[in-house]
Amino acid sequence: MNAYLRLLILLGSGIIISQSCNEVSNKVPSVIEKSVATESNRWQLGPFEKVDSINPILRPTATQQFTDPITNEIVQWEGRNVLNPSALVKDGKVYMIYRAQDEAMTSRLGLAVSEDGLHFKKEPAPIFYPDNDNMKSYEWKGGVEDPRVVESEDGRYILTYSSYDGKTARLCIASSTDLRSWTKHGLVLGEGKYKDQWSKAGAIVSRREAGKIIATKINGKYWMYFGDTNLFMASSDDLIKWEVIENSESKKMISVLHPRPGYFDSRLVEPGPYALLAEEGIVLIYNASNAENNNDPTLPKFTYAAGQALFDKNVPYKLIDRSDEYFIHPDKDYERVGEVNEVCFVEGLVYYKNKWFLYYGTADSKIAVAVAAGL
Repeated sequence: MNAYLRLLILLGSGIIISQSCNEVSNKVPSVIEKSVATESNRWQLGPFEKVDSINPILRPTATQQFTDPITNEIVQWEGRNVLNPSALVKDGKVYMIYRAQDEAMTSRLGLAVSEDGLHFKKEPAPIFYPDNDNMKSYEWKGGVEDPRVVESEDGRYILTYSSYDGKTARLCIASSTDLRSWTKHGLVLGEGKYKDQWSKAGAIVSRREAGKIIATKINGKYWMYFGDTNLFMASSDDLIKWEVIENSESKKMISVLHPRPGYFDSRLVEPGPYALLAEEGIVLIYNASNAENNNDPTLPKFTYAAGQALFDKNVPYKLIDRSDEYFIHPDKDYERVGEVNEVCFVEGLVYYKNKWFLYYGTADSKIAVAVAAGL
């Protein structure tokens, strides 16, 4: 099949969002982000259409109050920003776990639920937050940031998140059986030589079974991509204790994805949602920042846009292919202006009602959604 014919087929099965009503329509997209499939990038997810008729779908709410267990004070825990959500499908609904900031910029994680993937109802109190526990020194008072959640084979929910003490971000792991009560398991990079190294954004390799995203072993181990300059890797036997993948000679972490001068990802790369095990390989949607110079001149400097990378499904650290162009970028007012300007930061991805729903933070201030036809 030639590239042109494949493009026509994809367009014919695409979707757009009606500008006059809040519903998804089976029509040819009028505008497509830079994710049009060709023979060389057919492994990529998409194309995704932003749901402009209802975006942003989540905004901060000043009336959401919570008694902070450390200060014993009532705080408007999402009064300043909501951003960077993860999501999963449970009991026929979409559950979104999102980052929220109060006016002091402390981050906590909230929960919102949707029956259509587009309209969400928030729960009144955060479900995950800094507390008087063994993680307090890592989490207070910057907070807990940027969740990514998958299921385990035994039905637990595994959460990667970043703790922030106001100086250093550290990648952490937690688990739950109900999405509301969580057990914190500590630092992904451990208490050894990497304890005080900046680390973020853990994307666990997972497979899709119907609407569930389940962490999956490759060669007897679970795998995780992480990092927010270059991307690194860790492996685990049980999803709780992780071991950093190192070069045996240098004893340093191996880097599996790098920034590229001249491209949209010239400044940094950082995982988006979980990494999806697919027929062609491991598909990793990743966030990227445009450098101040030697960059993509079509984007403002420091713009956050997203690309996709493909790794070998049997050798997770082996890069096979990579998108030359972003597939989503800031082009709406609420994406271009906010707490941090020029940001689309993708972090949540669910397969729901035969479509892909991609949830992303906009200007570090609000949350939006884009939708693509499923397989």
